[in-house]
Amino acid sequence: MSNTLFTPFTVRGMTMPNRVVMAPMTRSFSPNGVPGENVVEYYRRRAENNVGLIVTEGTVVDRPGSGNDPNYPKFYGDESLAGWKAVADAVAKTPGKIAPQLWHVGMVRKPGTGHNPDAKSDSPSGLTHTGKSVSAAPTDEDVADMVNSYARSAGYAKELGFDAIEIHGAHGYLIDQFFWDVMNQREDKYGGGLEDRATFAAEIIRECRKAIGEDMPIILRFSQWKQQDYTARLADTPQKLESFLNVFADAGVDVLHCSQRRFWEPEFPEQDENAHLNLAGWAKKLTGLPTITVGSVGLNGDFFEAFQGKGAPAASLDELFERLDKGEFDLVAVGRALLQDPEWATKVKEGRFDELRSYDGKALATLY
Repeated sequence: MSNTLFTPFTVRGMTMPNRVVMAPMTRSFSPNGVPGENVVEYYRRRAENNVGLIVTEGTVVDRPGSGNDPNYPKFYGDESLAGWKAVADAVAKTPGKIAPQLWHVGMVRKPGTGHNPDAKSDSPSGLTHTGKSVSAAPTDEDVADMVNSYARSAGYAKELGFDAIEIHGAHGYLIDQFFWDVMNQREDKYGGGLEDRATFAAEIIRECRKAIGEDMPIILRFSQWKQQDYTARLADTPQKLESFLNVFADAGVDVLHCSQRRFWEPEFPEQDENAHLNLAGWAKKLTGLPTITVGSVGLNGDFFEAFQGKGAPAASLDELFERLDKGEFDLVAVGRALLQDPEWATKVKEGRFDELRSYDGKALATLY
């Protein structure tokens, strides 16, 4: 049993009761973008069962083309914010903490979809992941409002009583599209080399800090892979990763949420030293910032198979505990295992490993 997983962790103005993080998992259970009582119950059950920090499902930011499904929750608008206020209030009655994940899908959105079908889809350069031009590159004014849309929603999180915010900069969505040279071919300050392409996210971090003040942590989720290309890599050496991540450190990010499909896979196995480190391990080593590891924790099987209805058997947590105890990373994000079983963290804390369940492949769409 880990001596670390269920110890407190403090970052900026937030103290978590333990190191267990509920990973953000997209669901379409908020009709017209409004989270209801079922969403309140979904998060409450996990917060009262030893989840130290909940990062909510992706919530789309305050810009018309930010979402591509009208049942994704919005993080703007009076009715949607009232629903999120009920969520925050419910979690506040537990020891757990909660952060909304602020999200803009960018060019993943097809025209005519989402909460505002007539809105245009935002992008860095008007290019798809294949390099095809489908619209004009956004103006400076457009990009500025994209940045400020995150800050506006961050400000709402502060007003509603959330404990932190997470900015979704991974998986081929808008911020990650700015990172990726296939989709970002701008010739201004937002384009160029990888550090330059990180400028958009850095501006979002700075504007969000202005909106929420000094006491709330800002988490940035990033990934090498894209949903459009699992083999894509932003940084193919530790040196390039260090330069990239230091842009966010300089902007004032507090925690790096390092998304990979399987947490046990090394990020740079070809290195002579530290070849075993995963993405979160390298991010912590290179920046000194706290990191969250994630990727098939507690299960054997890639999480994308869940979208195909495939199950996954429960897996040993021994390697995870060992790495956490060594300080390779600070926090552990759990996805499908917590989706399937609201009591997962309680069972782990109490050593009830024989009660941990396999993932049945249906929980993503059906379970609360």
